[in-house]
Amino acid sequence: MATTAAPYGLRPVNLIGGLPYAGSTRQIKIASGYATNIFNGSIVALVAAGTVEVPLTPVVGSAANPLPAGTIGVFVGCTYTDPNLKYKIFSQHWPTGTVASDAMAYVVDDPNVLFQAQGAGSYAQAALGTNVPLSAAQSNSTGSTTTGNSTSALGTAAVTSGIAFRIVDFVESTTSTVGDTYTDVLVKFNPLSHSYTNPTGI
Repeated sequence: MATTAAPYGLRPVNLIGGLPYAGSTRQIKIASGYATNIFNGSIVALVAAGTVEVPLTPVVGSAANPLPAGTIGVFVGCTYTDPNLKYKIFSQHWPTGTVASDAMAYVVDDPNVLFQAQGAGSYAQAALGTNVPLSAAQSNSTGSTTTGNSTSALGTAAVTSGIAFRIVDFVESTTSTVGDTYTDVLVKFNPLSHSYTNPTGI
């Protein structure tokens, strides 16, 4: 059972209609020298320069601190020419401050993708259909530079509008079930929280 807090950000699983996630991503430029780690499973947003960044504090996707209008999806890795090695590498995460003019993020940008994530606490059956934000804002430390993976978790479930994600299912397995201390769930972006379904431009 999910009795240990071991959050992993957002992992693409399948589509809202039940079709499998085929692994498709969009490549979006990362500005050379961008000074924030981007971890696999992190939420990312387009900024006015046409590059992708991590929405930072106090942004958690709550009604009070919503995701920015340019939120484009979830980061799952990147490529760039390493400034020391002098050849292109494929990385699980973007290391803060890397200088590389050819840096590209791989982003799961389909607003109909369902993501698996862990709650920072327990979700009962009654949480199905409610909305959840992140439990804490993303930063340079909400992830592991060893594994490259995000350590973001989901926060308190509520029916309030303006919250980033909707719980659409629970993860049922030998290691996870409804009501676990740190419940694993499937979520999707709510319309106003994803750039493709939000009428506001950037």
